Amino acid sequence: MRDTINSALKQAMRDKDASRLSTLRLINAAIKDREIAARGEGREESVSEDEVLAILGKMVKQRQESARAYEEGNRLDLAERERAEILIIEEYLPRQLGEAEVQKVVAEAIAETGADSIRDMGKVMGALKAKYTGQIDFGAVGPMVKAALTGG
Repeated sequence: MRDTINSALKQAMRDKDASRLSTLRLINAAIKDREIAARGEGREESVSEDEVLAILGKMVKQRQESARAYEEGNRLDLAERERAEILIIEEYLPRQLGEAEVQKVVAEAIAETGADSIRDMGKVMGALKAKYTGQIDFGAVGPMVKAALTGG
């Protein structure tokens, strides 16, 4: 993943694509920040693929929130720039699951973990995160899992 991002960064430099270049640099900086934090925790290995996906997912979510705030403030130019960054970041994320697919994987995770009450929600979320990091918006999945476990 890092190699892919770095080669895309070099290509953006060659193409003189300023907006793509700045977004890729932001991605690289976020990954490097995570590596530094990991070293501070005593881990020597580099950031895992799952951590990179989590970083990219977080970056997309931040930009979506910013774009909404800019639209509410009637700053459509800034909202558009945030949306352009989202498109670039999403190129490096796996395909997002659709709502029907999310419902299906939630049901599968509940069955796999043997969850039968709200107390098992952590197990279910852990199973989903292990398999679908970067493919699911976990903020939206939490209520789905809760509803499935409480029968709501």
